[in-house]
Amino acid sequence: MKLTFLGTGTSQGVPVIGCRCEVCQSADERDQRLRTSAMVECEDCRIIIDAGPDFRQQMLRTGARAIDAILLTHEHKDHTGGLDDVRAFNFVDFPIIRVVDIFANTQTAAAIKKDYDYAFADNKYIGAPEMRLHTIDTAAPFKVKGHEIIPINGRHSERFFVTGYRIGPLAYMTDFKELLDGEEEKLQGIDTLVVNALRFREHHSHFNIEEALALINRIKPRVAYLTHMSHEIGLHAETAEKLPEGVFLGYDGLSIEIKE
Repeated sequence: MKLTFLGTGTSQGVPVIGCRCEVCQSADERDQRLRTSAMVECEDCRIIIDAGPDFRQQMLRTGARAIDAILLTHEHKDHTGGLDDVRAFNFVDFPIIRVVDIFANTQTAAAIKKDYDYAFADNKYIGAPEMRLHTIDTAAPFKVKGHEIIPINGRHSERFFVTGYRIGPLAYMTDFKELLDGEEEKLQGIDTLVVNALRFREHHSHFNIEEALALINRIKPRVAYLTHMSHEIGLHAETAEKLPEGVFLGYDGLSIEIKE
């Protein structure tokens, strides 16, 4: 299994428009972060987690001509705003039309149906995105091309739920502020954990560094990577040195192999 970080930035990305901080002006490519997204590849399957406003740019970077599914963590635009660009995958082998399967929790699926209503219309126009939307039961595993995926349930804030995903030895969680009761059990025995860490200071709707490290310490994966980081995380080269052994800052374009 291979995990590729397509984006590791927060909702505004890094650099932030108009910002002149040292991170936003850094020449280190690891400090340039598109909106958070990831790609998981097995021998016969390519899964994308979240498709925000940078989805087109991210997929062009990978060179991929096909994807099997997109898993959505929640409905916020920095995670769903690029879904219209599944059209490229729909029609890349035209006249064959390849429908893309989208998986989301109930709240997120409702938002997708509203925001992309033209893709689900009875008499939609030619060229509209071809998306097959699956509303998942977040209490039960589901499968993509035979690969079991276990939803991990949490809260982004009092108003919003968020869904992480365990795919074999990998667990991917972003925009969490808390795990719901009993959900940590689903993370036991994983090899690799990816978890959001917005900044060092407390935040009302995201883990900060301290909260992310506390979860990592409880779960004890072999390795852990931080994602969904703002410019307040500091320079990659400096912050990476402050992390415990086995914990790393993710960065755009980083690919890691995970033994299944």
